[in-house]
Amino acid sequence: MASKLGAEIFFSSLCSTLLLLSLFSGAANLVPAAKADKTWCVAKPSSDAATLMANLNYACSQLQVDCRVLRIGCACARPDSLISHASVAMNLYYQAAGRHYWNCFFNNSALVTTTDPSFDSCVYEYI
Repeated sequence: MASKLGAEIFFSSLCSTLLLLSLFSGAANLVPAAKADKTWCVAKPSSDAATLMANLNYACSQLQVDCRVLRIGCACARPDSLISHASVAMNLYYQAAGRHYWNCFFNNSALVTTTDPSFDSCVYEYI
């Protein structure tokens, strides 16, 4: 029992020392868990116009999705392109539905990204 406890203390101490050395040497690139876990849903660039329009219509027809940010003069109205509008709407749906991978399928016309797709004044919602 004593040797097991001694081994646990040694490895615990060793790991702590390595972590401290790593932090002080600048070798660690730690990312807060909250930031690392953020995901958004966007349209695949290869999606055709009919599919993007169907995705846009579907996402915006859901009660929990508010697509007013796509109206003329609002934050995400520009660029006035189908892929941009569909991406915003698909992300709104994905976020509202709980950010499950299956909520970003859209007949295989969407993908989940860990890079925030927000641009200019258009902030892609993250719930």
